[in-house]
Amino acid sequence: MHCTSYHEGGRSGQAAMNSEGIKAILLDLDNTLIDTAGAGGVAIQKVTELLKTTLDHEHTIAICDRFKHKLHHETFDPAGGRTIDEVRISHWEESFQEVMGGSPSSNPTLASECYYQWKNTRLELLTITPPVLTLLKQLRTSHKLLLLTNGETQTQREKVVALGCQGLFDAVVVGGEHAEEKPARSIFTHCFGLLAVQAHDCVMVGDSLDTDIVGGFKAGVRATVWINNGGVCPPEGSVNPDYTIPSVLDLPEVLAKLK
Repeated sequence: MHCTSYHEGGRSGQAAMNSEGIKAILLDLDNTLIDTAGAGGVAIQKVTELLKTTLDHEHTIAICDRFKHKLHHETFDPAGGRTIDEVRISHWEESFQEVMGGSPSSNPTLASECYYQWKNTRLELLTITPPVLTLLKQLRTSHKLLLLTNGETQTQREKVVALGCQGLFDAVVVGGEHAEEKPARSIFTHCFGLLAVQAHDCVMVGDSLDTDIVGGFKAGVRATVWINNGGVCPPEGSVNPDYTIPSVLDLPEVLAKLK
């Protein structure tokens, strides 16, 4: 089922009348400003090509599917003594073990090769497109901008470095560097403090209903903006964003309504 590309939720009218305008915009990174999912898909395809030089098609697909499943359900404890690179190499090792009983004896380092092929390809493909870059520069002339991203510290910081985007924001906050991530109120409170603004001065923009939109509501921001680039309807019973747009490029239209 597809929903309309632009939608105002139940709170938006009240939010628009609530004081003087927006001072700060909190922006998610993955699949909001950059196409992480698309880059990840191409990275997996590159690993598939690597594996097909050694394995048959069926085993190759099964191993990649196992890795994607492990990545999706990944938990990482920085106090556990392993780096995120080591953890994700182990995802590939476990995938080989589960599908084939282990890596091919002819190439004992294949799991590590798969990981770095996936990681490096993904980082190389991540980009802020020229229209989004122009938008961020324009927004920063009139608003404070903060990048608020969940995720493990090394992984997210490597993305920021690869994108060369830190200078576009007044602050960059990575969830893995704090006691709690989105949607916890504490990390939003930290962001408000960094920007020297109040919650009602801010808009939260992101693609995740469960973290970005719920978190924005919990923190009391003026409005939440859901990036719904697939045009899907929110699951029944889920939070109702104040605004729904298909792309971050439509954000100025929302901000105009909040003046």
